[in-house]
Order: sequence, then structure tokens, then C-alpha cells
Amino acid sequence: MSAATGRPRLLLSAFVMATTSHILEGQWRHPDAQQHRFDELSLWTDLAQQLEEARFDAMFFADVVGLYGNYRGSWDTFVTEGLQIPSHDPSVMISALGAVTEHLGLAWTSSVIQEHPFTFARRASTLDHLTKGRIGWNIVTSALENSHRNFGMPGLTPHDDRYKWADEYVDVVYRLWEGSWDDGALLRDKAGSRHADPSRIHKIRYRGERYSVEGPHLVAPSPQRTPVLFQAGTSPAGMAFAARNAEAVFMFAGSLGNAEKVTTTVRRLAVQHGRAASDLRFFAGLSFVVGSTEDEARRRKADYDSYMSPEGLAAHMLGGMGVDLGDAPLDTPLKDLEVEGGRGVLQAIIDSVPGGNPTIEDMVRYRAERMRLVGTPEQIADELERWQDAGIDGINIINHVIPGSYTEVIDGLLPELRKRGLAQTDYRAGTFREKLFADVPGRPPGDGRLDARHPAAVHRGAFRDTAR
Repeated sequence: MSAATGRPRLLLSAFVMATTSHILEGQWRHPDAQQHRFDELSLWTDLAQQLEEARFDAMFFADVVGLYGNYRGSWDTFVTEGLQIPSHDPSVMISALGAVTEHLGLAWTSSVIQEHPFTFARRASTLDHLTKGRIGWNIVTSALENSHRNFGMPGLTPHDDRYKWADEYVDVVYRLWEGSWDDGALLRDKAGSRHADPSRIHKIRYRGERYSVEGPHLVAPSPQRTPVLFQAGTSPAGMAFAARNAEAVFMFAGSLGNAEKVTTTVRRLAVQHGRAASDLRFFAGLSFVVGSTEDEARRRKADYDSYMSPEGLAAHMLGGMGVDLGDAPLDTPLKDLEVEGGRGVLQAIIDSVPGGNPTIEDMVRYRAERMRLVGTPEQIADELERWQDAGIDGINIINHVIPGSYTEVIDGLLPELRKRGLAQTDYRAGTFREKLFADVPGRPPGDGRLDARHPAAVHRGAFRDTAR
């Protein structure tokens, strides 16, 4: 807690993606933008070092494994806008980023549909070893139809069925990470000629609806065993999954009221599952425009807005919902749209945009505005305190431009946050998990691994008596 304000510090993460156009479409054209160099490793290593120098908690990579739904009858707009195509596999970059940093948490998104749990568990454990315990996994189920078709399915798996799939997937990886190897199994005893103790290594012999995994896990326990578990779903099924499994929940809350609703609901559900409300940390996705004066902030906002692409924003937003606008121009009122499906989704969007009769462009610009704080450092810090009061523990910072948006926060906003005790001035020792939960009142110091309340903990020692 800050002595000055009585508030905990905010956790700070950079929200990025190994692509040109991630969230705020069109910004890659800005003269200061470097995200079009997404395929150059130096862009990411330089940014990781900048974030660590500023004492950010994490660098969080989004990812997709397919195209968004058609926009105006095809997927051409995604290509011309650079909208998450091409995009590179973030897990491949993690080891390089770990090599040039010492404390920064490194989290990436991997869908349960894209990789067998045995292979994924091995990859995550390897990266956790190489980074000395700084890995996080954002668990997603993939809501894009093209993603599912890319992995041999006829179409999009129904929503709640995807979470049942995720339940089985995490059960498999938990067994591998937490139960396959006992502590002390890896000996490396040259004198005794014993590299490891076979009595402390176990096959998990899993048989389920989708997977059959004999084991054992091929990687000895990493510093965290299980990486820090992120989750980003806020549907009823998504919140229930987060309450059971997540340690950090990432969301585009859109408003303080919605943030409070989600954080309160998920924490309540977590307690019902035998966990503590403090076992979860909530990150809101927000972007910032910081000025030394209000006028300067407005000028910077106008500059960014001049590069915003309404077409790209509309393609991203509606393509993810499976709603195609057909050939409707951007000034078309939403109520006049004729769509084959998703009418309820479209009506919910209409109701969410103020003004009574929003156009397509009104809708996408308003959605971008709801994720953006504009003002002086003092004004933005005041607003972030209100987000804290709504249950938010950290901010996943969306960029307009890379690296400039993070430089803007580091130079313009961080001094005010530190003045209020809302940002750390140095790193704590320990793993990513230990750093994230170090300031939670009443939480006993751990060894960097999952606490005993987490469902994965039931697999510790569970396979010792199984037949070899």
C-alpha cells in the first residue's frame, strides 16, 4: 500500500501483438509508428528492455490462429489494413525476449484448439526454465470460425462446448506440470551416476473425451511449474472458467460500471469454487494520450485520430462477431442495416452507443474512445484510481504506435503514478507469479508456484502410486 494514498500499486503490462495492426487500426501509418517492423526481432527486444527499465510488470502478447469473419463479403480488408495478417507466433520470440531481460513477465496467448496439450505443456515449461520463471499463458478458446477450420473442424465449435474443451485441456496440462514430477526428482548427481530418480517421475495415464496422454512430462519442474494463468472471457461461461482457473483476468471493460460488475462476479464465483477473492488480479485494456496540458493532450489525440481507420475498426469489431456489413457505407445508420445473422448482437451495439441513431462510423469510433484515457498525468491518474475502485488491479496498455505509446506513458504518466505510489520503482525478487501477488494483503509468501487452493494443486503427488 502507498503511504501517500493508502492504495495498492497498479500492475502495468504492455499489450502487443506480432502484427502490424492490432487494436487501433490505421495507426501503423503514423510517421512515429514502427509496428510495421513486427517481423524484426530488434523491435521487440528493444521494447522489452524499455519496459523493464521502466519497471513494467509484463509484456502481454495477443494472438489469433485465423482470419476474422468476412467484411463487405470478403477478407480483403484485413489484408489491406494489415489487420492481424500477417501475424507471427509470439511463443517463438519469448526466449529471445527473456534473454535480454531479467524481471519482465512474458505472457502469450495460445488457444486450446491450436496445439496438443502435451506439446504445449512442454513448450511452456521450457520457456519458464529459460526465463527463470517469468512465463504467463493467456488461455483462449478461439471465437473465429476460420481458426477452427484451420485445425480440421467444419466450423466454429459452439461457445459453451469450447469452454468444456478448455476444461479438459487445462486438466491435462495441470497433471503434467503439477503431478508428473516430484520435487527433487532431478538429481544431476555425477559422483553417484544418477541423473534423476525414476521413483519420483510418474506417467499421468490420462484418458478423456478429446485427449489420451500417457506421460510422463518430458520437462523437469520449472521455477513456476505452471505458468501464470491469464484468461480473457467475460461471457457467463468465460467468467465461470476464469473463476476456476485464472490468476489474472484481462478484459475490455468499456466502463467503470462494467468493470465493477465483472470483477465482483468473478471474485464471488472464485470463492464458491474454494478459492480466495484475492487469488485473481484484474487487468483492464486501456490506451492513453498524455499531455503536459489539456490542450497538448487534445492535440495529440487529434493527431492520432487523423490516422485512425474506421474501415479497419469496423472490420475488426464486426468481423469478430460474425456480422458482415455488406456494401453499406460507413455513414449508414446501424438501424438500417440488413444482416443475415447476429441481429441481436447488432441491436446490443446500437443500444450501447449514445446519440439515439448511430452510424457504423459512430459505433467504431465510440468503441475506440471507450478504451482511451486522454488528459494530463494528474487527470489520468485520478481516473485510474476510479478504475481501482471498480476492482481493477492493473492496466494492459494498448498502443497507438510502437514504441512511442509506451514512451509517452513512461515519460509522461509514470512520474505521477510513482508520486502517488501507484507504480513500482523497483522489482521484487522472485518469479512472475510472486511479483504479481507480492502486494496482496494476507497472502503468505510463496515459492513462485500455484497456491494450494487452485484446482491444479490436487494433482500434486496424485500419481505416485500408479503402476509404472
